Amino acid sequence: MESIRIVEFFKNKSILVTGSTGFLAKIFVEKVLRVQPEVKKLFLLVRAGDATSANQRVQTEILEKDLFKVLKDKHGDGFRSFVTKKLVPLAGDIVQEDLGIHDSDLRRNLWKEVEVVVNVAATTNFDERYDVALGVNVLGAKHILEFAKRCVRLEMLLHVSTAYVAGEQSGLILEKKFLMGETLKGDSYLDIEAELSLADEKKRELRAEDAPEEAEKLAMKELGIRRFDPYLCSSSYSRRSSH
Repeated sequence: MESIRIVEFFKNKSILVTGSTGFLAKIFVEKVLRVQPEVKKLFLLVRAGDATSANQRVQTEILEKDLFKVLKDKHGDGFRSFVTKKLVPLAGDIVQEDLGIHDSDLRRNLWKEVEVVVNVAATTNFDERYDVALGVNVLGAKHILEFAKRCVRLEMLLHVSTAYVAGEQSGLILEKKFLMGETLKGDSYLDIEAELSLADEKKRELRAEDAPEEAEKLAMKELGIRRFDPYLCSSSYSRRSSH
């Protein structure tokens, strides 16, 4: 019964999906199109320089995957027409304000139309550069929240986190509110602004020293591992980060 209600919820809805070419996002897009063909629009945000590049990425990295075989078999010759009506590729980047959508008319149209925002954009690399991790997973989430607040018809903002966000816990895990900066480790406090400044300062130092690109990449990765460690509650994450 609950699943039927969820399917009905998406009927005639306009949905903005970030991280659209990623693993989870592709599954979400395919599932919505398959179980609720009466969804109004799926706006797919992808990192691209322009609309043409965004459309190309959606075609090659989403629609041409085997995942969409069931939909293709279901719609047959009408598959292309169906997805063209439902999917709207958007060129942008969550690390930028307004999600990197520079066309003001397009932004206003999205703010008027979007009813559901699904954020699946993230970097899940265990040894990511610290500046990249902060840009995508921290500033990206902030920019998505700010964008969602401007959507006048918004009914839901769904933020998908990694499996490690709750640390290593077992049994029934209830949601818990956290204060700004509070972490799962009660003895630690995370000052996001300080971390952003630290990453920027380190990058400026490296570039002032004319450090080679590869050296900068390695230094920023090492900084990330050092800064992540005090806040990790997952030993498996910690072990993989050190490899």
